[in-house]
Amino acid sequence: MRSFLIVVIGLMLLEAQGPGAQTIAFNRVEVGQPEIFVAASDGSNEHPLLPNPDRDYDAIWSPDGKWIVFTSERNGSADLFQVKPDGSELKALTTDPAYDDQAAFSPDGQKLVFVSTRDGGNANLWILDLTSGRIQRLTTGAGGDFRPSWSHDGKWIAFSSGRGKPMPFSEGRWERLQLADLYIVHPDGSDLKKVPGNQDFCGSPKWMGGSRHLVAYCMTAQQTLANRIAKPGPGNDTRLMSVDTMTGASTEMPAVGVKINPSPLDQNEIGYIRKDTPDAGIYYLSGRRGPRGPIRTASWSPDGNLVVFHKRVPGTPVPLRKAFSGDSNYELQIASGGTLPSFNRSGTQFVTTGFPNGRASLSAITVTTVATGSAQVVYQDKTSNALAGSWSSDGRKIIFGIGEFAAFFDGFHSEFLKPGDRIEGGAKVALVNADGTGFQELTSGAGNNAFPSFSPDGKRFVYRTFSREGNGLRIMDLDTKAVINLTDGYDNFPLWSPRGDLIMFARLSGGTYDVYTIKPDGSSLRRLTNGKGTDAHMAWSPDGEYIAFASSRMGFKDEAAYTDSPQPYGEIFVMRFDGTGVEQLTDNQWEDGAPGWRGVPVRQVASGSPTAR
Repeated sequence: MRSFLIVVIGLMLLEAQGPGAQTIAFNRVEVGQPEIFVAASDGSNEHPLLPNPDRDYDAIWSPDGKWIVFTSERNGSADLFQVKPDGSELKALTTDPAYDDQAAFSPDGQKLVFVSTRDGGNANLWILDLTSGRIQRLTTGAGGDFRPSWSHDGKWIAFSSGRGKPMPFSEGRWERLQLADLYIVHPDGSDLKKVPGNQDFCGSPKWMGGSRHLVAYCMTAQQTLANRIAKPGPGNDTRLMSVDTMTGASTEMPAVGVKINPSPLDQNEIGYIRKDTPDAGIYYLSGRRGPRGPIRTASWSPDGNLVVFHKRVPGTPVPLRKAFSGDSNYELQIASGGTLPSFNRSGTQFVTTGFPNGRASLSAITVTTVATGSAQVVYQDKTSNALAGSWSSDGRKIIFGIGEFAAFFDGFHSEFLKPGDRIEGGAKVALVNADGTGFQELTSGAGNNAFPSFSPDGKRFVYRTFSREGNGLRIMDLDTKAVINLTDGYDNFPLWSPRGDLIMFARLSGGTYDVYTIKPDGSSLRRLTNGKGTDAHMAWSPDGEYIAFASSRMGFKDEAAYTDSPQPYGEIFVMRFDGTGVEQLTDNQWEDGAPGWRGVPVRQVASGSPTAR
């Protein structure tokens, strides 16, 4: 009887706490908002496809020119929609909570091949029969399949794929490179074969004329990092290649720049997108121009006179924007205006790292009030960047790092080829009151000290260090300034549990970052994740029962050059404090990371009592 009453009371408390009781906020790396436009092939008469755009992208024209199919997040997860070229008769084609994207028509217009993460979470190819609505799997396996294209005779589907490829770290960095080969397969799934060749990466294959030659864009492995950001630097030109699917013989086409999305229009013309120039947009091999701007994909009408495309447009920033969640027990919100959101214990405010005046200024620590959306800079240094604020349990103080932090703030220019490089210019842990007063530096020396986190009683804090004396986690007593070594590994992002009994952190070991916990006395080291990908940027639930974290374990879901984000494989997961019960919450091709937890998990409230450890 007593247990029954505890559960009932717990459920009543849950109902009283309302929809924000288990909110996780996180960062999504995005450059503006994708919106679809239609224009003449020369760029004239450009206009929006839809009167009410809502994160729409990757549009394609049907073979008869009567329909446009595209991806939209207007109903939550990424799904396929169709619409008339005049924006009328909008209809959803898929409704699965998985990620559905990158569709291509069969030559007769009766079927679509598309990328989906349904049934397993990895990006594979599926086929949708538009008449019957039947959907069936075409490919399977890890590694990711991307950007399919149907041959003109209907006998083959070409695509790029990371199957059988590793996801190596970029040289001197922690971002993963994308390796991909070209493949072809019959629409019934038979005779899957790799197109011969020896390139690090080739993508977005489209058929030229018959069913033997493809056009694709290719680049080196290292360029797959440089070219995934919005404005790639010089020296990263991709190559437009004509490839024989039987022999692998290839011919490079004469064009300069970072080129993506090649599309044969006739025997003598290919349209493509350049993203590396101030005059970015659609170009043609013949030298003429198309629509301009930060365009990412384009598809031409059957007669080649019109083009439908999506490009980045300025979004309307809000402090917290609702995002689709794979589990209704967790409300997800995207935090804008800064990175690394961290909530105070009451959930009324969160702190972020951001640039109040754009990248022209140094990063600052900003506090945002949830109810009003108002933001206040509580600390900005005159000579150094501020990074990763974290609250004291009473909500009165914020602890953070100040230093150069080139690894985070200078793009991909900083490389760390040996352990000592992580010291950079050094960094210190600092403290400020929540209203911006009372600033003081807490650590000293030449080491790179950052990512501090208070103990629940506010008497100590844990932080990570990279120094000549060694790497790892350290704990400082705020009264005595005494420091003890907690770990000596390549460890980062430590966070003290709200219960005070554990400290979790990310450790680089064996080529992967994984999540660990350890007791504050240095005992009971425990590995929670197991090398399935980069697992890092964690957050405790307020009761210490659950952990939110970002992971690359599901791999790429698109060719990274289209995403404009450094780590487009990042997804948000949750798990129990002991590493059990792992669950994926986000599923898309954007970069999701740095979760911050606000509220009490629904499962814990309903259970009536904390789990014993």
